Amino acid sequence: MSDTGRLITPALVDLYLAPEEKSEALHALAQRLVAEGRVTDLDGFLADIAAREAQAPTGLGDGIGIPHCRSAHVTRPSLAFGRSAKGVDFDAPDGQPADLIFMIAAPDGADDTHLQILAALARRLMDPEFTGALRAAESPALVAALVNGEEAPAPAPTPVPAPAAAVADADADSVGPRLVAVTSCPTGIAHTYMAAKALELAAARAGAQIQVETQGSAGATPLDPAVIAAADAVIFAHDVEVRDRARFAGKPTVDVGVKAGVNRADQLVAEAVQLARAAGPGRSAATPSPSTVGRKDEHWAQRLRKYLMTGVSYMIPFVAAGGLLIALGFAIGGYQIASAPSVLGHFDWTSSHSWAALLFQTGKASFGFLVPILSGFIAYAIADRAALAAGIVGGAISVAVGAGFLGGIVSGLMAGFLVLWMVRWKVPQAIAGIMPVVVIPLLSVAAVGFLTFVVVGSPIAAAMRGLTNWLNGLSGTNAILLGVLLGAMMAFDMGGPLNKVAYTFAAGALTTAGATPDAGSLKVMAAVMAAGMTPPLGMALATVVRRSLFTAEERENGKAAWVLGASFITEGAIPFAAADPLRVIPPGMVGSMAAGGLSMAFGSTLRAPHGGIWVLPLIGSPFLYVLAITAGTAVTAGVVVLLKGLRRTTPAVGSPATTQEQELVAA
Repeated sequence: MSDTGRLITPALVDLYLAPEEKSEALHALAQRLVAEGRVTDLDGFLADIAAREAQAPTGLGDGIGIPHCRSAHVTRPSLAFGRSAKGVDFDAPDGQPADLIFMIAAPDGADDTHLQILAALARRLMDPEFTGALRAAESPALVAALVNGEEAPAPAPTPVPAPAAAVADADADSVGPRLVAVTSCPTGIAHTYMAAKALELAAARAGAQIQVETQGSAGATPLDPAVIAAADAVIFAHDVEVRDRARFAGKPTVDVGVKAGVNRADQLVAEAVQLARAAGPGRSAATPSPSTVGRKDEHWAQRLRKYLMTGVSYMIPFVAAGGLLIALGFAIGGYQIASAPSVLGHFDWTSSHSWAALLFQTGKASFGFLVPILSGFIAYAIADRAALAAGIVGGAISVAVGAGFLGGIVSGLMAGFLVLWMVRWKVPQAIAGIMPVVVIPLLSVAAVGFLTFVVVGSPIAAAMRGLTNWLNGLSGTNAILLGVLLGAMMAFDMGGPLNKVAYTFAAGALTTAGATPDAGSLKVMAAVMAAGMTPPLGMALATVVRRSLFTAEERENGKAAWVLGASFITEGAIPFAAADPLRVIPPGMVGSMAAGGLSMAFGSTLRAPHGGIWVLPLIGSPFLYVLAITAGTAVTAGVVVLLKGLRRTTPAVGSPATTQEQELVAA
């Protein structure tokens, strides 16, 4: 095999890695990748590696560090290896510096074959014989041969002893319980496969049988349904949601982060064995199980973020498709297309107006699903498929009562936790089979409907009426203060009730002022639209200024946010706000307050109730108006970058704040 086809070559091996500082060691290994043509941009690649390091430690323990990333600057899957006499601190859980450092570089578009090679390497890192051979290797050529699988390592001099508890378990049951596991990590390159191998080794030591499904970048082969049905317990070692989790319903489950699968595999297997024996063999997969070990290593805020991220990930396609179609409708037909009659039965193939109306109305229909989908899949993330109906219905009711996406989040959480409680009910075997398809949906939809209509809807409606009256009282006093206040309301819930109150106040003032609206109502409308455009534009700018602070999905959504913001579709910022509300909503409010206040100060006016950049000819003082929007956009982006940067650079020692929340950035 030529060197170009190998994962690693002797030139990528440094057996005498001198730097003791992590950044210097990463730089030294990255330079070897550049020299071999494996990386095209040293600074860009190091930035990607550093971003990954800032999100979660890559020290495995036992003297192993695996800095890794996906990067557009990598030409083909590669590995640089360094062996350090003094060790380099990679924040390993055992506190030991790494003397074996594997820098794994994967291109954004790596094919399955290359990713499978990386997956195989990740598994081998859990083999003491393999790492022992690397520590004893006397030449770069031997290291390259070992990593490429061209030379087998010598057997380890002494076997790894099994924990006493595991030996006792094995002696107690010669056949051993049957376990299944799923492992996954955001990058899908290293920890997914290391956790799988660690669990396999731990199960062998404990005398248990295990089959692992790796949901990583190299593809996933789903476990045979018969294997799942026969399993006595399940281990989930994951940092992203398990795909098709409902397959494992009813099984006693140990649910932890993927790093626990790498570092505490023996303990996890022991817990699963204990649960399996307590539940008895062959527990029916149709019976909800109360014997579930929660994620002890995951803070409640991280679990909440995961629920929100799941809802957002399913909502994003509706945002992108609907927003872009609405923008195209405005571009072709002007702002007045929003009031066009339905194209159903009135479509004219030769009329641009009909095409514009069709695009707008289709986009509007897509937007109608945002809150129900968000709510439904938040519930799904909490309690799986059984919670979907209650979550979606709760979201639809939130729209009907004017609760917006904040109401959708509340209804999704209510539905999810309600169903999670219901699936743990101990019910007679006779009705256990119909619980997920009849009983739980019936009771949960009814309960969530009642709670959303009565508990969520009524207070929000009352608050909206009070805010409208308050705004009417302020309209003649301080114009700049009013612009600032309206800006804050437009950005607070981004399409929700406060946003709608502010918009309704402005549009109502415009449309009720007669055929020739007064200057005050025109200024209010301009301020509201400027403030509504700022949040998505600010988030779009932030994804460009500091790409590493956002997930790949968020960066893609940022591209659509440019068009959505320019079209006065504030909902373009919802995916960002729902995923990270504390670091997105306040910056959005500050930026919108700046835009609204400046628009009022500049005296800009607007005769159209909608349209964004497409109605620029209808705006008074258009250049100053664009300046107000630009300033608000810059403020939003700047504050978002600042807050997200603080989160990444100042985590508490020993805090899990860099696991679930920050690993998503590296996906």
